[in-house]
Amino acid sequence: MTRIKRGYIARRRRKKISLFASSFRGAHSRLTRTITQQRIRALVSAHRDRDRKKRDFRRLWITRINAVIRGVGVSYSYSRLIHNLYKKQLLLNRKILAQIAISNRNC
Repeated sequence: MTRIKRGYIARRRRKKISLFASSFRGAHSRLTRTITQQRIRALVSAHRDRDRKKRDFRRLWITRINAVIRGVGVSYSYSRLIHNLYKKQLLLNRKILAQIAISNRNC
């Protein structure tokens, strides 16, 4: 059976992969098989961390709101604030509440 070298098509594919990994260190940016493996790992991490970022920001907003609320009232908490907002049908998301809480912290 004859050997297939694929010519410029394989070179073009490898070049495209190596451009993706050009900022990686060591063999991770030089060896084609290693580049392919690291590329998969990088894309998996990026996909996972996009979801994690949403979680982290929500946590940060809740922490900020809770800190400001506890500074204002002794027996008041984040959960009571959210409960009262739902009862009064005020639909503010946590990002906006955190921005309001930080900007009006001194009031």
